[in-house]
Formats: sequence, structure tokens, C-alpha cells
Amino acid sequence: MPALNHIIVPAKDKHASAQFLADILGVKVEAPWGHFVPVRTSNGVTLDFVDSKDVRTQHYAFLVDDAEFDAGFAKIKDRGIPYYARPDKSGPGEINRYWGGRGVYFEDPDGHLLELITKPYGDLADLR
Repeated sequence: MPALNHIIVPAKDKHASAQFLADILGVKVEAPWGHFVPVRTSNGVTLDFVDSKDVRTQHYAFLVDDAEFDAGFAKIKDRGIPYYARPDKSGPGEINRYWGGRGVYFEDPDGHLLELITKPYGDLADLR
């Protein structure tokens, strides 16, 4: 089965954006290579940040354990980053508890919508 290897993430400042994500996730920014500044996730996928004048925002979700959620969420709150329970930015200042887990949405410096979840999402009909 094919596996996702990397995603290129456009940023106004690739170093700042990579550092922002790495700080929230509690990982290190890897050494730059070529035009890219990578942040590696635990399953080996890298988000390769690249400087771009045309940043079209995307959504990136990260499955984390409870301790990683607590640490990342504490950083979000400590830095005064607005956060939401849902991807449409409803539920400001709240988290969700879908499928018995916890989830939170917030934006990075480029407006990409980032998400931390502790349980993979199941049937979307359950959200109604």
C-alpha cells in the first residue's frame, strides 16, 4: 500500500511557520534542505515548509495522545492563540469531545487551519 511521504506547505516565512508547528507539536524542526524546512511527524511524514507569495490556506490534522494534546493545548492557551471546537471556527474558546476524545482547531501564522485530535474521527453523521 502506498504511504504518504511529505506535504509541501506554502508559508510567508518558512522558518517561522515550521517553528510554530514544531513548538505546538513538541518536535524539532529538521535541517533545511533545498528550498524546504521540514517538520517530521511520528509516522515519518514531513510537512515541508516553503516560502511562497501565494499562500492558499489548507487544513492539517494531527492525531496526538492525551499528554501531547495537553502540552500542545497549553501552548495554544499560553500564547493567546484563538482556538475553536469546530472547523468553521464555531465554539470559540472551546474544544470538542468527538468519539470520546478531545479536539481543537487553531490557525498558524499563515492562516492554515491546524487541528489536534486524540481520537480518529468516525462517522461524520455522529456530529449532528
